[in-house]
Amino acid sequence: MDARAYGVLQSRTMPADPPTPVPDADQPAPLSGPAFSPLYQQIKALLVQGLQGGEWKPGEAIPSEIELAARYRVSQGTVRKAIDELATENLLVRRQGKGTYVATHAEEQIQYRFLRLAPDEGPVTGMERHFLDCRRMRAPADVARSLGLKAGEAALMVRRTLWRNAQPVVLDEIWLPVSLFKGLTADRLAQYAGPMYGLFETEFGVRMIRAEEKIRAVAADVATAELLQVAPGAPLLSVERLSHTYGDKPVELRRGLYNTESHYYRNELS
Repeated sequence: MDARAYGVLQSRTMPADPPTPVPDADQPAPLSGPAFSPLYQQIKALLVQGLQGGEWKPGEAIPSEIELAARYRVSQGTVRKAIDELATENLLVRRQGKGTYVATHAEEQIQYRFLRLAPDEGPVTGMERHFLDCRRMRAPADVARSLGLKAGEAALMVRRTLWRNAQPVVLDEIWLPVSLFKGLTADRLAQYAGPMYGLFETEFGVRMIRAEEKIRAVAADVATAELLQVAPGAPLLSVERLSHTYGDKPVELRRGLYNTESHYYRNELS
């Protein structure tokens, strides 16, 4: 038998394509795209979709583990593992005897999650805010890149100082996409008693999920030295933070200058 004949015979004897598998009734509906992650990770992704879509709003209780297990057709243990991870990531909060709630930036254990500056003595607490400016302007090129804005697109720029024990400690320059924060003014910021991220969450529906920071040592220029009441050239800690909401979308660029004479920058590594 020549090679060509063998090839034809071989092609005729190849097994037929296997039938398309029928989804297991005990599995949740698949997410878009191939799913190679463990089942609890798929449930976690479904829960995040619900959070992102506003099915459960900040401060509201989510369904019980039993209800979610029935909804997604998985075991209660699988749901519990997904919720445990979301609680570790500060997206959900467990309350003993009450259930599981969508985390808010008003939660005591969460509202200082992004504030890494701690006093040398005493507990970490909120600081007194003084807003210097809040205006809409064309975003500089580097700000536009960080926030995913088009060239020339407008952004909201907020400047403020943070005080502790009657002393200015932080000078912040905050950039926000105008499209997400329409109506935000210096007066509105000053009138809000809670954390700034709490205002973003309740008034504008923007929740900060994670942030990445760049830290370096700098010297105070004349204008900064006056606002922070230090000598020109005094050492400061520069902290540039890019915060993201659901879907890993950048929604805030914050550039802070910290006076660490009586404070330190703290972090927890695991």
